[in-house]
Amino acid sequence: MAREEIVERLKEILLSEDDRKKELIENCTEDMSLTEDFGFNSVGLLYMVIDIEESFGIRFEDVGIGDFETLGQVVDYIEGRLQ
Repeated sequence: MAREEIVERLKEILLSEDDRKKELIENCTEDMSLTEDFGFNSVGLLYMVIDIEESFGIRFEDVGIGDFETLGQVVDYIEGRLQ
């Protein structure tokens, strides 16, 4: 799966968690912070992890979503797990 496809699927997941930030999410960049820019708290991040695992068919092993600061770091992890 191409990196761009991963980002687009993540945007869909982010929108499902908080559609009030539609414009921000649709125009997001990989250097944006999950907590500072998107405003996700620990519960929101947990739901996002569950959605990512189901959507991509992967598991977050030996890491937690708190280990990732930016959207790009999540993309890197997903990309590595899909290979």
